[in-house]
Amino acid sequence: MSSSPHIRSKITSSNIMLLVVVALLPSAAFGVWNFGLPALIMLISTTVSAVLTEYIYEKLMHKKVTINDFSAVVTGLLLGLNMPATAPWWMGALGSVFGILIVKQLFGGLGQNFMNPALGARCFLLISFTGPMTRFIYDGVTGPTPLALLKGGEAVDTMDMLIGTVPGTIGETSVIAIIIGAILLILTGVIDLRIPGTYIVSFVLFVGIFGQFTEASVGLFDPQYITAHLCGGGLMLGAWFMATDYVTAPITKKGQYVYGALLGILTGLFRLFGGSAEGVSYAIIIGNLLVPLIERVTLPKPFGKGGEK
Repeated sequence: MSSSPHIRSKITSSNIMLLVVVALLPSAAFGVWNFGLPALIMLISTTVSAVLTEYIYEKLMHKKVTINDFSAVVTGLLLGLNMPATAPWWMGALGSVFGILIVKQLFGGLGQNFMNPALGARCFLLISFTGPMTRFIYDGVTGPTPLALLKGGEAVDTMDMLIGTVPGTIGETSVIAIIIGAILLILTGVIDLRIPGTYIVSFVLFVGIFGQFTEASVGLFDPQYITAHLCGGGLMLGAWFMATDYVTAPITKKGQYVYGALLGILTGLFRLFGGSAEGVSYAIIIGNLLVPLIERVTLPKPFGKGGEK
């Protein structure tokens, strides 16, 4: 035990993770309603596989079993929400094993992973199984996502994108469901607006300025174009639920603003000028890797150290 003073709090890791699970339920429920039984099977597959992988690994390594902190549940649920409902269930299970075993446990477990396990798993699956991970079927029709249409200069229905009745991954389509969960996290103090707010504002500025130079041929700060980008893809899910991950986000206040701005710029860069219509996952992972540098340059001086000479 270190010397006093000590700060006592009733907040625990399990409390926080359980609140995140509850906040993700609206997106999960809408995803199941929107995509049917395959979405439910995928969510169960990724979540159960994540919990089992953590339990088996910790048992084999004679470590304390930590599945009751709900962090594995959050990882599995987030990965499931980032999966197409059309992908086979075993693919989601494989992703959960990768995320928990490779990204999380082999680096020391909760608090030691250098990137978000769910996003690490999703990128692993995108690289390994590009076809199934980018194939979307909605109402029995295979077609591109609204972001892909937007990138090609075609018109999209932003109201459908806001509600979520469009092709996409299980949990990314309904902005309304995501915002309901985000409001819960804000009201309970689990997250604040620094990272997601800066992320979204910087993304809007980037898309508003540089969107006119893309195939879409829009004007400067075109409202419909910006709204479509905000409602499309994994931006909202990533900004509120993955960029705010305690372990992989900066702890300094200035660093959180820098981190959010970096994510917004990277996402805009990937979406507008990259080969893919999406870019949230890669933007957050790159941001995770740069967090140590961000914290190093934004760390406040200890009290009494004085100014720089």
